[in-house]
Amino acid sequence: MKLYLRALTYVKPYIARALLAMLCAGIAAGGTAYLPWIIKDMVDQVLNNKDTSMLSYIVISIIVVFAIRGVAAFMQYYLMNYVGQRVIIDIRGEVFAKIQRLSMSFFDKNKTGEIMSYVTNDVGAMQQALVDNVVDLVTESVILLASIVMMLYLNWKLFLICMSTFPGIVLFIDVFGRRIRRSGKKIQEATADVTSVLQESVSNPRVIKSFVREDFEINRFNVENERNFSANIKYVKQAATLTPTIEFIAACGVTIILWYGGNAVIDGELTAGALVAFLTYAVNISNPIKRLGRIIGNIQKALAAAQRVFDVMDLPEIVHNEPGAKVLPEVKGAVAFENVDFGYNEDEKVLSNVSFDIAPGQVVALVGPSGAGKTTIASLLPRFYDVTNGTIKIDGQDIRAFTLESLREHVGIVPQETSLFNGTVYDNILFGRLDATKEEVEAAAKAANAHNFILDLPNGYETLLGDRGVNISGGQRQRISIARAILKNPSILILDEATSALDTESERIVQEALDRLMVGRTAFVIAHRLSTIKNADRILVFEKGQIVEDGNHDELLAKDGLYAHLYNIQYSSKNSEESTES
Repeated sequence: MKLYLRALTYVKPYIARALLAMLCAGIAAGGTAYLPWIIKDMVDQVLNNKDTSMLSYIVISIIVVFAIRGVAAFMQYYLMNYVGQRVIIDIRGEVFAKIQRLSMSFFDKNKTGEIMSYVTNDVGAMQQALVDNVVDLVTESVILLASIVMMLYLNWKLFLICMSTFPGIVLFIDVFGRRIRRSGKKIQEATADVTSVLQESVSNPRVIKSFVREDFEINRFNVENERNFSANIKYVKQAATLTPTIEFIAACGVTIILWYGGNAVIDGELTAGALVAFLTYAVNISNPIKRLGRIIGNIQKALAAAQRVFDVMDLPEIVHNEPGAKVLPEVKGAVAFENVDFGYNEDEKVLSNVSFDIAPGQVVALVGPSGAGKTTIASLLPRFYDVTNGTIKIDGQDIRAFTLESLREHVGIVPQETSLFNGTVYDNILFGRLDATKEEVEAAAKAANAHNFILDLPNGYETLLGDRGVNISGGQRQRISIARAILKNPSILILDEATSALDTESERIVQEALDRLMVGRTAFVIAHRLSTIKNADRILVFEKGQIVEDGNHDELLAKDGLYAHLYNIQYSSKNSEESTES
C-alpha cells in the first residue's frame, strides 16, 4: 500500500481531472447498479400487476440511464487516460533525469539494456496500476457498494448469508496477491534481460558477423526469451487460479441464496421480483469481487515494476555537489594530485598514493602497461568518480569545492571511441557548446581539419551521421569529436588514445588537429604509441597504480627504465615491420 500511495503522489498535479474522472466512473457504475432494480419493478409491477404506466416509465428510464452512463463512461475514460499519460510522462522524465545524474559506477554495474528497461518497460507497466486498473477499481467498487446497499434494503437476512463467503474471498485475494507481485517482479527482471541481450546484439552487428556468432546470439536471446516465458506462465497460472476459486466461493453463496430465497418467495415473505433483483445484485457482487481480484493481481504485477523504478529513483548520487559548492571561475590550468588512492571496488586499488603537479599549459603524457591506471587519472579529474583518499586540485583548490557542472565545463575529453549521436554533423559539433553560432561551429571544424570533408558530404553540415556515426570513417568521426572539443574551448584537455584506432594517414591529419587543440591548454595525453608523445613537456610512467618514472622523452630514455623498455619494444617492432615491407 505504501508503494502504491507513492505511485499515486504523481497524480497530485492532475487531481482535479482525476477526481472528475472518478465521479464519472461512479455515475457510470451507478447506472449499472440501477438496472437490477428496473428488473424488480418489471417482474413485480408490470408482469404481475399488469401496470402499463410502469412499463412506460421503465422504458424511458432505461434510455435515460444508458445515455447518462454513456456520457459518464466517455468522460471517465478520456480523463483518466489523460491523467495517466501525463503521470507516466512525468515519471519517465524523472527516471531519465535521475539516470543522467547518477555516477559512472551505476553504468559500470548495470547493463545498457537493463537501464533502458527501467525507462521503457517498467515505467510502461506502471501505467496499468495508475490508469486502467484505477478506473476499473473505482467502477467495480461503486457497483459493489451500491449492490450491497440495495441488497440490505431488499432483505437483510439474505444479505448476511451472501456475506458469509466474503472473508474467504478476501483471504484468498490477499495470499495470491502477494504471490502475483513476486511473479510480477520476476517478469520485469526477465523482460529487462531480454531487452539487454537485444540491445547488445543490435549494437554490435559487425562483431557478431565477423566471428560468425549469429547462431550463438540467437540461442542466447532464446534462452532469455524462454525465461521470460516461464516467468509469465507462472504469473498466468496464479492469476488463472485466483479467478475461478473466487467464482466458486461466490457460486456457493449464490446457491444458498437461491435455496433460502426460493423458500421465502413460496412462503410469501419475499416477492419474485425482489428475489430476481437480489440474485442480480448477488451476481453484481460476485462479478466485481472476481474482477477486483484480477485488478489487484494486475496492480501487484505493476507494483513490481514500480518497485524497480523507485529503487532507481532512490539510488544515492555518489558523486554529487558538496554543500556550499561554488562555480569554478576562470581556470589557469594548474593541476595537482596529492596522495591519491582509488579503486573501482572496495577490495581492489587501481591507484595508490599518486602525487604530481602540472603547471598551466603543460602537455603531460601518461604511459604504461594496460591496467596501470592511466585512464583512471582521466576519469578522476572531471569527477566521473571521487578519489578514495587524497585530493585533486585545480589552481590550488580542491575540485570537490566546485559544482560538477562548472568543473566539467572546463575539462574537455577526446576519447578513443568517438561517441556521435544520430543527428546531423552540425548538431554533433554544436553539442560542444549549445549557444555557439554557425560561424563558430565552422571555425571549430576548420581547426579540426574537418571542414573540407564535411562540405564533400551529401548535405554538408546537415548530413545525418546515422547511429554512432556509421556513415563516415573512423578518422572523420574523430575529427568531428575534436571539433566539438575545440568549440567547447576547455582550459584542461584529456586525450585518451585519441589516434590509436586510426590508419597512418588519418592519424597524421587528426594529430595535426590535436596539436592545434592543445596550444595554450593544460593537456593530458594517454597513448600507447610512444612516438606520438615524444614532444610532451612531461611523461608520467605508471605501473600497478603508481608513478614509477617522471621526466621528458630524452630523460626517460637515459634512465633506461620501464619507459625505455616500452619504447625500445615499439621501435624494434616498427623497424621489423618496415624491413618486412621493403
